[in-house]
Amino acid sequence: MSIWFKDYKLEDWDGRTKNTIHDSLGIEMTEVGPDFVSGKMPVDDRTVQPMRLLHGGASVVLAESLGSIAATMVVDPEKFYCVGQSIFGNHLRPATEGFVYGTARPAHIGRKTQLWEIEIVNEAGKVVHLSRLTMAVVEKA
Repeated sequence: MSIWFKDYKLEDWDGRTKNTIHDSLGIEMTEVGPDFVSGKMPVDDRTVQPMRLLHGGASVVLAESLGSIAATMVVDPEKFYCVGQSIFGNHLRPATEGFVYGTARPAHIGRKTQLWEIEIVNEAGKVVHLSRLTMAVVEKA
């Protein structure tokens, strides 16, 4: 059973991330499952730090992006919007090439707050980064 407010598809997000940080970093959504959202980000000149390792901040951007999209998909968009309240990330291993892949899954979906856990793995499937993202659910005026 799906947790989403409506039957979302990847295509529903086409164009919504144009001219945003997603474009700047090459972030793409790859899958919408019944209780998760996945995406990928390249490990390249846009996302590495001077030692040519994936920048921790880029990992956090991918995590918050996927968690924010997921949080938005849970609520009625006519009545509510979701904004990031806090994010905590652990950088566990370096990534130096290819892509990293993130998946956001809910830990808690409440009326006023949501908590999302985002796991980012490298192309070998090894965990590179783990984040916990708290989202505020705000009623539209």
